[in-house]
Amino acid sequence: MTPHADGVVARAPGKLYIAGEYAVVEPGHRAVLVAVDRFITLRVTPCSPAGGYAGTIRSRLYDTGSRPWRHRPQDGLAEAVGGDDDYVISAIRVVEALVAEGGGRLGSFNLGISSELDEADGRKLGLGSSAAVTVATVRAVAGFYGLSLDDSRVYKLAMLASDAVQPIGSGGDIAASAVTGWVDYASPDRVWLRRARQRAQARGGTGDLLESDWPGLCLRRLPVPSVRLQVGWTGAPASTPALVADVQTRSHGADDYTVFLRDSQDCLARLITAIEDDDAARIMRQIARNRALLAGLSRIGGRTIETTELARLVEIALDHGATAKSSGAGGGDCGIALCPPATDLVALRAAWETAGIRPLDLSVYSQDSSAACAADPAEARADSSTASPVKVTP
Repeated sequence: MTPHADGVVARAPGKLYIAGEYAVVEPGHRAVLVAVDRFITLRVTPCSPAGGYAGTIRSRLYDTGSRPWRHRPQDGLAEAVGGDDDYVISAIRVVEALVAEGGGRLGSFNLGISSELDEADGRKLGLGSSAAVTVATVRAVAGFYGLSLDDSRVYKLAMLASDAVQPIGSGGDIAASAVTGWVDYASPDRVWLRRARQRAQARGGTGDLLESDWPGLCLRRLPVPSVRLQVGWTGAPASTPALVADVQTRSHGADDYTVFLRDSQDCLARLITAIEDDDAARIMRQIARNRALLAGLSRIGGRTIETTELARLVEIALDHGATAKSSGAGGGDCGIALCPPATDLVALRAAWETAGIRPLDLSVYSQDSSAACAADPAEARADSSTASPVKVTP
């Protein structure tokens, strides 16, 4: 494992939830997500260490436009300089830990990040930028060190990196960004994962953890159904961690919450079967059911999931023969509509715009693992949307 002399470019797509929000934070509970064709792109280029720094991360995500990073003296792994570790630093660290475990030599590099997942003014669209930057960093740094990782291992490394920074998420956004396409996902047991990680680190590495089965985890690509996805943005960014934490705090232990989890699991099982059968009517029925379940959870948790703007988005979609719901944690951000072939998409989007809802030009994105990271930037940008579906299991 020798650092790549010419550098590496990698990218990862954003995501949208189709169904299963909130329930998916509980181990083994399912969700369906899609990857969308907006990306975070990373370029890793080798450099010479200077001033005690291993390199610089450049991104408009930082107030100053960049931040230096270094290898910490106690174990040689990555750490931020002049601030807390973030998703990028954490992803560098988990990949370099794997490299060091295998006897590889750690190198110095600069990392440049560009994003299509937010508005030009920095407002978030709810497309999972934190997950995408984590996945893209894992792919880019692994490529820099010559590590070959399938989608399952990319997910696991990105999940370990994300958990160290923000432990409340389900990892569904990471799964969609790593696997791409339509994704059937169930979250792993996080308590088990943290204990297993501690045991693995005590033995000197996390390589075995990547090869083991993670209790509760389901990670597989679904066939593409014939319903067409339309996405509308309310213009009101929402904080997923805050919403999820608040709803969980208010709901845990309540009998109604237990019923919600049971009903959500049944709904997702029926939805996934309908997707596999490409039965548009059954798909739409379960999307409507999931919306109703989230409305019930909103009452239990005392927080608004479907805002007035999102409710209007849904009403307009229903008027045009589609089915719709909020996507993700709600409280703003995006809503989705699944449209049968007869839906007039032009009329639907025009009606959204009239109501102050911005239609987003997004399509579901699928790619092969081999196209996700490349030494040649042109190769990294190559479109592989015709890749055949694959099943990804831990």
